[in-house]
Amino acid sequence: MSQPPEPVCKSSGYAIETHGLTKKFNSFTAVDHIDLTVRRGEIYGFLGPNGAGKSTTIRMLCTLLAPTSGSASVDGYDIGKQGNEVRKRIGLVSEKMIMYPRLTALENLMFFGRLYGIDRGALRKKSEELLEMVKLTPFKDKLVGGFSSGMRQRVNVIRAVLHDPDILFLDEPTTGLDPQSTRFVRDLVKELKQRGHTIVLTTHIMEEADELSDRVCIIDNGKIMAVDPPQALKEEYNTTSLLDVFLELTGRELRDSANGRISMRTPMGRM
Repeated sequence: MSQPPEPVCKSSGYAIETHGLTKKFNSFTAVDHIDLTVRRGEIYGFLGPNGAGKSTTIRMLCTLLAPTSGSASVDGYDIGKQGNEVRKRIGLVSEKMIMYPRLTALENLMFFGRLYGIDRGALRKKSEELLEMVKLTPFKDKLVGGFSSGMRQRVNVIRAVLHDPDILFLDEPTTGLDPQSTRFVRDLVKELKQRGHTIVLTTHIMEEADELSDRVCIIDNGKIMAVDPPQALKEEYNTTSLLDVFLELTGRELRDSANGRISMRTPMGRM
């Protein structure tokens, strides 16, 4: 039986480490030679305006996008050379919920868990334990399509931890949720940290980043602008608001954009 590959960065104390990580799309540089380190067991807030390079960076770290240059390791494994090993060790909660509405909550978890090769008996036990953790046991045999957005997001989060990954990427985990569901998901993120997971959190809600993050990294125009604990950043910029720090570093200009492949519609009445 073959042995699993050795990590390339066995001596590193970091869960994630990048060196000069860069991604270009033709002449546009989305991520520009960034060096970042995420410590094991921390919640790392990864913040930036729309188009700043957050999503591109996360996609590279999750092996969904190949870098143009530079390197990165996740849990010690090289994202370019050891992608399969990286994917075994990460969980991704994307802004778009990944679930089948015509399956029950339990059936969804069983389906995704089997993709990781988890034994059916162990998987069912783990699924039921996770459903209990997010207070959804009474709804485990109900179709997910009938769930509220908060309930669906709770299933979405535990789907990502079925295989007990070391590192979790949470992309806007509370967007669109009501206050009660937002509070529950934030507390769930704290509990996942206590269970030993390293968490990379992207959010546009500065209050959320301030509350949850051990450190925040602010990126803009593909470059890292600052990395520090939220309180240290607020003290450095003489403010009590992380939003003030964010705006000081990234500016107040609106980041509107539109897909150039979609043609402009002729105004009604001029056709």
